Amino acid sequence: MAAVNNERRDDRSIGQLLKELTQESSTLLKQEVDLAKTEMSEKASRVGANLGEVAVGGAVALLGAIALLLAVTNGLASLLSKFMSPGVAVWLAPLIVGGILAAVGYSMIKKALATLKQESITPQRTTQSLQENKEWLKQKIS
Repeated sequence: MAAVNNERRDDRSIGQLLKELTQESSTLLKQEVDLAKTEMSEKASRVGANLGEVAVGGAVALLGAIALLLAVTNGLASLLSKFMSPGVAVWLAPLIVGGILAAVGYSMIKKALATLKQESITPQRTTQSLQENKEWLKQKIS
């Protein structure tokens, strides 16, 4: 049966071969476009999730700063007033607490941005598939 298929393929004219090549190339191109769309959609989704993490990190840092400033600042001011004048302790305590919270928030944002920088927007699978298709087309033509 394989010999029959080979004979039938050999009996085709150049016009038929070109028609088949055109149809197969068209189908292949449509599939590649679909693959690229899917891959870019996946990458956009991951980038969106990482941007969401950046926003959540910033919000957590802000909310933490507000909540802790009230409680910790009063406690720290009370503690500092034993070693210095209450006037200095009142402004030094929020400065210390705010600096610590800002550092924590910065580290969260820095981590999420590092993850974003590692994300490539190039559709890797599509690029690889196009290379394979290029080789396939070369074999079909020759």
